[in-house]
Amino acid sequence: MTEQLSAPLPVAVLGANGRMGAEAVKAIEAAADMKLVAALGRGDSLDQLTAAGAKFVVDLTVPESTEANVRFAVEHGMHAVVGTTGWGSGKLSALGDLLAGHPEAGVLIAPNFALGSVLASAFAAKASKYFESVEIIELHHPDKVDAPSGTAVRTAELIAAERSAAQVPPSPDATTSELAGARGCEVDGVRVHSVRLRGLVAHQEVLLGSAGEQLTLRHDSFDRASFMPGVLLGLRKVAAHPGLTVGLDGYLDLGL
Repeated sequence: MTEQLSAPLPVAVLGANGRMGAEAVKAIEAAADMKLVAALGRGDSLDQLTAAGAKFVVDLTVPESTEANVRFAVEHGMHAVVGTTGWGSGKLSALGDLLAGHPEAGVLIAPNFALGSVLASAFAAKASKYFESVEIIELHHPDKVDAPSGTAVRTAELIAAERSAAQVPPSPDATTSELAGARGCEVDGVRVHSVRLRGLVAHQEVLLGSAGEQLTLRHDSFDRASFMPGVLLGLRKVAAHPGLTVGLDGYLDLGL
């Protein structure tokens, strides 16, 4: 007897007219186990999602609309994979409360879908407890509206948690006089520096230092196509992870 193939996942893309959204549309259309049932741009009604039979939603819109988009998806029995920034602790808490009433729904909020970037952040966090100093430099194209990047914030949070658990003291810094911004910003005690430069896409360095040595972990995305394997991975796994997952590393077996 021939084994019956599973039906393709019915996926909708929100923000389909943006740079990331357009790449997601192409990737989903090329995936044999997925079917693109809707591609919505700014101003399109979310009711099109239910009319199209979408069960999975990729949100690549803007911070002003992402929360409402995800709420709609959850309330209508859809799983959501989200790459839009703007999810602070308050919004995450509210989303958690919403998901408590819809225990079958899964939501992944990923600051970065590039698998190499996710791995680099995880490796940096594990390594950070062995070094006296750590700082992050993130470099992006000048059209990016937020600074620091969501990836850098996530990396700093992971690093801070590892160092705190290992009782590593703060990185030494004798600075007493500085021009505003010269030392970057602080995320959970980790310094983060943002560069915005034409020609870049998405890049990050984590600098780790101790007496006499330095370890640098750098990841470079040269094209937005680099994010698509992570988007597809999220779509394939989100239904098996009900509730809220922050960070694609939550779906990876890193063995760390």
